[in-house]
Amino acid sequence: MSNLLSIVTLLPLLGAIIIMFLPKEGKNAIRSVAFTVTVLDFLISLALFFNFEIPTTAMQFVECYDWIPSLGISYHLGIDGISLFLVLLTTFLTPLCVLGSWKSIQERVKEFMFFMLFLEVGMVGVFVSLDLFLFYVFWEVMLVPMYFLIGIWGGPRRIYAAVKFFLFTMFGSVLMLVAILFLYFNITDPATGRHTFDLMVVMSQINFPLNVQMWLFGAFALAFAIKVPMFPFHTWLPDAHVEAPTAGSVILAGVLLKMGTYGFLRFCLPLFPKAAVEYVPLISVLAIIGIIYGALVSLVQKDMKKLVAFSSVSHLGFVMLGLFALNINGVSGGLIQMINHGLSTGALFFIVGVVYDRRHTRMIADYGGLAKVMPVYFTVFMIVTLSSIGLPGLNGFVGEFLILVGTFQANIAYAVVAATGVILAACYMLWMFQRVMFGKVTHAENEKLPDLSLREKMIFLPILVMIIWIGVYPATFLKRMEPSVAHVIEIVKSSETTAHETLMPSTKLPVWADGCWIIAPEDRTW
Repeated sequence: MSNLLSIVTLLPLLGAIIIMFLPKEGKNAIRSVAFTVTVLDFLISLALFFNFEIPTTAMQFVECYDWIPSLGISYHLGIDGISLFLVLLTTFLTPLCVLGSWKSIQERVKEFMFFMLFLEVGMVGVFVSLDLFLFYVFWEVMLVPMYFLIGIWGGPRRIYAAVKFFLFTMFGSVLMLVAILFLYFNITDPATGRHTFDLMVVMSQINFPLNVQMWLFGAFALAFAIKVPMFPFHTWLPDAHVEAPTAGSVILAGVLLKMGTYGFLRFCLPLFPKAAVEYVPLISVLAIIGIIYGALVSLVQKDMKKLVAFSSVSHLGFVMLGLFALNINGVSGGLIQMINHGLSTGALFFIVGVVYDRRHTRMIADYGGLAKVMPVYFTVFMIVTLSSIGLPGLNGFVGEFLILVGTFQANIAYAVVAATGVILAACYMLWMFQRVMFGKVTHAENEKLPDLSLREKMIFLPILVMIIWIGVYPATFLKRMEPSVAHVIEIVKSSETTAHETLMPSTKLPVWADGCWIIAPEDRTW
C-alpha cells in the first residue's frame, strides 16, 4: 500500500503514453486501451476504500518524497475521509465516460482518449496532494485537457466556451497562487528551518491575525468559487456544459465542479478558520441565491442539456450552504451531496447524450412519448430524475436532508429559504421528464428510436447501483467521512471565540459583548 496513491494517480498517464504510440487508424484499439486502463485504475482505487481505517482523522496512504528540497517542495500525497470518495468518484466516472464516447467520438479518437486519461491524472492529483505547490500544479494541469476536449470536440460555439472556461479559471488561480506564495514566505518548517509548501506543516504553524486571514481566505475562495461555480461566477458553466461533448459534460459536472467545493473544505476552512467564521453570512447568502437562481433559470430552458447545466448551479449551492453551516450534519451532507451530484447529474448528461446521438437535437419540444418507444431508457430516466429531486430511498435525499438539518441548526431563516430550492427542483426536473417521456409521439423521427444498447446499459447500471446504495445505506460512506469532517469543524470552532477580535480602547464605559453589557478594566484588550 506504500505507493498506492501514486499508482492510482499516474496509471492513466502511462495509458496516455501508450496511446501516443498507437496508430491513429486503430480506433478500436485506442478505445480499448483507454477503457482497460481506466477500469484497472478504478479497481486499484477500490483498495483505498477497503483498506481505509475507521475512525481516524489522520491522513492515510501517505507518500512523501523530496522533489525540490531547496525550495521546500515535496511530492506529498495522502487522503482522509474528505478526499477518499472524491478520488473514487473520479476513477468511477472516467471509464464510463470512455465507454460513453465509444460511438459518439469518431474524429481524432487518439487525441480524445489521450486527453481523457491526462485529465484523470490532474483530477486525482488535486484530491490527493498534500503539498500546496503540487496541488497547484495538478490544478493547472487539469485545465489543459479540458480546454481541448471542449474546444475540439464541442458544439458550434466550442471555441468561445473553451476560452471562457480557461480564462475564468486562470483568473482565480493566479490570485490563489499569490496567497500560496504568501503562506510559503511566512511559514517555516521546524524540522528543516526552511520555508515550505507542505500542507500539514502549514496547518500546524499558521496563526495569522484576522485581517490577514480575511485576505488569504478571499484569494483562495475566489478560485474555488469560480470552479464550483457560485453565483455570480457561474456564467462560464452553461456555455462549457452545452458545448462540451457528452463525456466532457459528465466529467465537468461530476468531478471538476467538486474541486471547488473540495477546496473550500480542505483549504479555506482549516487554514483560515477565523476568516471562515466571518465569511459565513456572505457565502451562505450567495449559496441561497445560487440555489433559487439556478432553479428558476432551469424552469425556462428549452434545451435539455442547458437545463441540466443550470441545475448544477442550484445543486452546488446546496453543497456550499451545507459546508458553511459549520456543523457535522451540514458539512457531512455537503460532502456526500458532492458525490450524489456527480452520480445523478453525470447520469443526466449521459441520458441527454443518448437521445442526442439518435436525433441530434436537445430541444425538449422535439421529443414526447418516448416512454412507449424506449421503455428501458424511460426507467433509467425516471430513477435518475427522482434521485436528482431528492426522493427518499435514493441518494439525493440523504444529502439534501443532512444539509437542511445542518443549516436549520445554524440559521433557521437560511434553511427555510433554501428549502424552496427543493420544490423548484421537482418542478423543472419533472416538467422536463413529463415533456420528453409522456404524451403522444408527435414527431415521426421518434417512432422507431432504438432503446438502450448493451453498451449504454453498462454505463447506467453501475450508476444506478450507487444511487440506490447511498440512498438506502448511507452509513457506508458517512462513517468514513465524519471523523475528518469533525476534525475540520473542531479547528474552525476552536478559533470562533477569537474570530471577532478587536482592540477595545481604554475605557470604563459599558460595552456590549457576548450578549450582555460589561465594564472592562482599562488595561483589557479584546
